[in-house]
Amino acid sequence: MDLEEAEEFKERCSQCAAVSWGLTDEGKYYCTSCHNVTERSQEVINTDLIPNAQIKALNRGLKKKNNSEKGWDWYVCEGFQNILCQQAEALKNLGIGPELKNDVLHNFWKRYLQKSKQAYCKNPVYTTGRKPTVLEDNLSHSDWASEPELLSDVSCPPFLESGAESQSDIHTRKPFPISKASHSETSVCSGSLDGVEYSQRKEKGIVKMTVPQTLAFCYLSLLWQREAITLSDLLRFVEEDHIPYINAFQHFPEQMKLYGRDRGIFGIESWPDYEDIYKKTIEVGTFLDLPRFPDITEDCYLHPNILCMKYLMEVNLPDEMHNLTCHVVKMTGMGEVDFLTFDPIAKMAKTVKYDVQAVAIIVVVLKLLFLLDDNLEWSLSNLAEKHNEKNKKDKPWFDFRKWYQIMKKAFDEKKQKWEEARAKYLWKSEKPLYYSFVDKPVAYKKREMVVNLQKQFSTLVDSTATAGKKSPSSFQFNWTEEDTDRTCFHGHSLQGVLKEKGQSLLTKNSLYWLSTQKFCRCYCTHVTTYEESNYSLSYQFILNLFSFLLRIKTSLLHEEVSLVEKKLFEKKYSVTKKKSRSKKARRH
Repeated sequence: MDLEEAEEFKERCSQCAAVSWGLTDEGKYYCTSCHNVTERSQEVINTDLIPNAQIKALNRGLKKKNNSEKGWDWYVCEGFQNILCQQAEALKNLGIGPELKNDVLHNFWKRYLQKSKQAYCKNPVYTTGRKPTVLEDNLSHSDWASEPELLSDVSCPPFLESGAESQSDIHTRKPFPISKASHSETSVCSGSLDGVEYSQRKEKGIVKMTVPQTLAFCYLSLLWQREAITLSDLLRFVEEDHIPYINAFQHFPEQMKLYGRDRGIFGIESWPDYEDIYKKTIEVGTFLDLPRFPDITEDCYLHPNILCMKYLMEVNLPDEMHNLTCHVVKMTGMGEVDFLTFDPIAKMAKTVKYDVQAVAIIVVVLKLLFLLDDNLEWSLSNLAEKHNEKNKKDKPWFDFRKWYQIMKKAFDEKKQKWEEARAKYLWKSEKPLYYSFVDKPVAYKKREMVVNLQKQFSTLVDSTATAGKKSPSSFQFNWTEEDTDRTCFHGHSLQGVLKEKGQSLLTKNSLYWLSTQKFCRCYCTHVTTYEESNYSLSYQFILNLFSFLLRIKTSLLHEEVSLVEKKLFEKKYSVTKKKSRSKKARRH
């Protein structure tokens, strides 16, 4: 190896951006900093065989690169398209059918490009440089059914697909176009052609695409397919790094250079928020002018009866509670198709928070059974404990105190691990973002220093290898009858809190308290109202447990509980008024 002979090679290393080269025995250049070997070979002058002749050995396919290696010309919408394709592939790996990517998400995205006049229209809104060659479909802007051309294509651009696909597969598809022209027209303040313009664009009536909006597109597609993934599941999979979101730009093709204003467009430094993505979902669905979504029926995963069963199992509550949750769903009308189905073109477009609603129904049932006032639930627990001691061979009664102790321990352990994982999360990407090419060497050098320091500290703190990414699961808590360390309450009875009256069962608890003062107290004479500061410890624990389960704020769950209570007591009050009127009619 000869370092002096390699001094004439002045290109930067593609891995670490350093300019420090050596020569291998085969005559190829290698980086002395990161030991990356290139395909570029040294210029060889061989005077023994052919005097005064110069032989050049170059790597295969070596082409002249664009100005300052700035890569392809590309637009911001193409970057978001890449992220959507990554997320669709991730959902496919989680078990979602390929039709979500090929038939649904792809068409939603094409519709967005058309509605925002970025593509699939005769006059795309581009003020700089080239216009991408798109399919000139004669599309209506209002009627979904009149757009068969828009809904027929089922491909992503070739550079977005995985490298495992054959070239023949790529050429047989009809791709989104992407130009590889020179970078002379690229903005000096961004890697993308329209980065500066896009960051300043504020057009009324147009939904501006952001990285959180990509999750709204994914959730809309899941909702259209009625897949077994709720919004909270989707955000948890993002948090567990099963779905690209944080630093998704680092998986862009090498030729798509990001710097300057692109940093603010594609750089994300916070976790997605449930309420924010929920609002964006409605916003995107309304903007796309989508038709009524497929009906959410009783056999659909998103129906409250099915979700209630799922969450009852997850928090280790008795199976018998499912009959009560179904009864509440029926009384409140929350299981009706029209209530559950998303209709973006309706006058008041809104979709149901399916997971939050199901959990709120369970909380209301727990309040109906145990009141949750830090008094009655413990008295009922004493009765259940005495009964279980005397009748060990019979089906055990549900002991709220024992459940509380077991769940609190499991919840505290799970939450601590979650907080530790969040604290250790590396926000910096492997592919540094920089403001301009002048800052590129500095950015890469800083990143190299950070990586080296992390390796040194991890060696000092913990010599054991870090655990790999855990496999995705719909359940965060698992309970089985075979588990000897923890009691599984799924098969326990509710006889201790219910009483028979004729052929029906009633709760022994005849009291209730509302979670808010917004509703009239005349719904029921024995209803009281508590301020948030006076909530019982048991009720606060249940709110915290379910809020952690869904990764939402307790205030959001509390609000949903209040809505369920409102519907429940409105129904009960209307039934009571009907009965009193019928009695008066009989008297007369």
